[in-house]
Amino acid sequence: MQGDKSTGGATADGTADLDNEATRLSDVLTGIASDETRERIAIGDLLAAMQERAFGPLMLVFALPNVLPTPPGTSTILGAPLIFLTAQLALGRNPWLPPLISRRSIARRDFAAFVGKAVPWLAKAENLLRPRFGALAHPPAEYVVGIMCLVLAVVLVLPIPLGNMLPALAICILALGILERDGIWVLAGMTVAFASLGVVSGVVWGFVTAGLYLLKSFLG
Repeated sequence: MQGDKSTGGATADGTADLDNEATRLSDVLTGIASDETRERIAIGDLLAAMQERAFGPLMLVFALPNVLPTPPGTSTILGAPLIFLTAQLALGRNPWLPPLISRRSIARRDFAAFVGKAVPWLAKAENLLRPRFGALAHPPAEYVVGIMCLVLAVVLVLPIPLGNMLPALAICILALGILERDGIWVLAGMTVAFASLGVVSGVVWGFVTAGLYLLKSFLG
């Protein structure tokens, strides 16, 4: 599916090639969502379309629905691919997903509905992104970002109250920072990440304390 970078960044199947620096992620997602030759969109299709720059886009695609209102259990379903991707980013590996995950698909119209909600916000973010403070968005700093995103992805999978939105938002910001090599966004994402871990830790500690109090009251 790799296109000719020198001819405008279109792949053989008509989707945009993210390797073209002029092509924005919002345009890539819109192109895939509007491809009426597809009845369903598989995760493997997204990975193939985005190629070696897939870490940032795929992390964003799997994390963003958790920032938006979604049905219960969504974070568990989307968290598994995030764990695979963030672990590979932390280890400096190329993006890869096992067939069990890459073959999962959704109806194109459902994907288009998600893209329709997400793209306006994504486009606004893209207008603020630009390469700067590159040392924070390239290896070895990129591996540190991968470790933090892996921790956040694990938190996302766990059934913790308030454990979805803030960790997912942090992953989205970090993903955009890595995608556009914007160190400012990486710093912002790390700040949100530490804040989200603080909130989740407080929630867990509150539940543990309440549970111990109830247990003590029951036994005493």
